Order: sequence, then structure tokens, then C-alpha cells
Amino acid sequence: MLAGVKAANHGPTLGHVADLVEGAQVAEEALGLREGVERSDRREQGLGVRSAPVVSHEVVLPCYRCNVLLRYHATTDGASDFAVLPAIDLRGGRVVRLEQGDFARETAFSDDPVAVAQRFADAGARWLHVVDLDAAKDGASGHAPVIAELVAAVGERLAVEVAGGLRTAGAVAAALDRGAARAIIGTAALQDLAFAGALVATHGPNRIAVALDVRDGLAVGHGWQPGVPGTPVESVLVALADVGVTTFEVTAIDRDGTLGGPDLVLYQRLIALDRGAIIASAGIASDDDIRAVREVGCAGVVIGRALYDGRITLEAALGP
Repeated sequence: MLAGVKAANHGPTLGHVADLVEGAQVAEEALGLREGVERSDRREQGLGVRSAPVVSHEVVLPCYRCNVLLRYHATTDGASDFAVLPAIDLRGGRVVRLEQGDFARETAFSDDPVAVAQRFADAGARWLHVVDLDAAKDGASGHAPVIAELVAAVGERLAVEVAGGLRTAGAVAAALDRGAARAIIGTAALQDLAFAGALVATHGPNRIAVALDVRDGLAVGHGWQPGVPGTPVESVLVALADVGVTTFEVTAIDRDGTLGGPDLVLYQRLIALDRGAIIASAGIASDDDIRAVREVGCAGVVIGRALYDGRITLEAALGP
């Protein structure tokens, strides 16, 4: 610990800290405390996290989940920040990209997801978008250990959001407990607005986002499989905003994996509703595409194939 810091037993009990973490207000409290936080880079007690942060009022928060929240807020200083999220899509243990969500049109890029995540972290990424495609399609997957290893490898340097197959409160809680800064729900939110609202109330709006995957103007779930019914995306977004969702990751399915450019008309329609932050996904092929989604008012962009094909460098996408 840092010299002159009082022992941790002068702070609150772990039980009290856990109670605070469970409250929806924790993210805001953690942000307020962060101004007085000092950290040691030394790892403690074999927990694989940084030493307990020490705040100016001699309160110690020896809690990994609080540490995750503080790291999350470190990536979101300033409401005007534009987030660039390199994507890692997992299928069968490999990093892949699909074209238009079609599992029959898959391109594999790596057998080592952790190494890919580390390269993105080395390039300066502040966010990482990780999708379990097997879970998105079937609702169950064996990728949890891989994702946990990935978060452990890079979670001290960037915030990781996790998506795919998170259709129960337990699955969402487990993803966040493993160190994810944000959980992305899709199918379950479309089927049950109250479920989405309950997750926001439990974990806070900064740790829950909804994926709106759009085909022909309709938001669909179940891994985008053909024949799945949908709901008009504008009405879904408004309804989800009404239950507390504030962040929406919007994918134009017909552009996904095609490098055909973003669906700016779709994003403009949703931004005009003024009911939450819109993160654009699908079709991004150039630095000009990134600028375009930013200029129409998107809060961020997910980039996949263009990074793997070398059309975009992460360093250039992140900008100065």
C-alpha cells in the first residue's frame, strides 16, 4: 500500500461495500469517489485486481466490483466522448466475423481471442466489444471461461462489454461478476421490457445496454436467424427507454460484415427520438465511415471486419 495510508480495517466492512455495489446508485457514487482515489499497481492477496483504492476520507473499498466500476468511469469521462469499440466475435473458441449475421458465411481470423484482445489494448483501445455468437444463436455456450480469461488479461487497461445469450438475470449478473463493465442484452429485452427495466434497476443504467439488431426496420433477436419475427425499432427503443435503458447498440443486419458503409438513415431516425445514446454497428469500412456516424450524433461505433482486414487501424480510428 502507499506510504502513510491507514490500514483497511478502518474502512467499511466488505458486507457494507457489497450492499452499496448492489444499489443502482453505485456507479454514480464510484464516479464521485474517483476524484480522491489513489491506487497501487501492486496486486494483492492473489485476487488478480489492483490494490484497494483509498479515498481522501480514509475509506477503503476492497471490492473487485467497485474496481470494475471505477475503471468503467475512467473510460467515460465527459459525456461528449465518442467511443470506438473493436469487436471480438467468438464462435467455437475462435475469433470470427459473419456476413449479414449468416452463420454459413463465416470468416475465422484467430484461434487466440486473448491475444487479439491484448493487441487491441496495446493499440490504445478504451473499450472492447465481445460477442458470444454461439450463445446468441442457441442460448448456451462454453465461452464463459474464455471471456473470463480475456477480461482478466486486459480488464485493467480497458472496459469490456459482453453480449450474446444473456437472457436471464443470473447470466447477466455472472457476466458482470466476471469483470465485464457492461452487459448487452438483446432477445430477452425484446421479449420482456420489464426484464430490461429490472436489470437497469439492479445494476444501474451504465452497466446495462440493449442491442437493437435491425432488419427491414424491425428489431429482431435470436441471433438474427431468418424467419424470426420483429418489432418496429422506433417503438421498441422508446419502450425500453421508458423502463430506464439509456444505451442502445444498433446493428443494421444487412450491412453487417459487408464493409458497405453504415446505415446513416437508420441512425438519424433513432437519434432524432432523443431517448438514449446510439452506438453504431455494421458496415464500417473506413475512417470516413467513423466520422460520418459521429457527425450524425452517434455516441460510439463498433468496428469489426475492417480492423481484421487492415482497412482501418485502431490507432487511426481512436484519433488524437
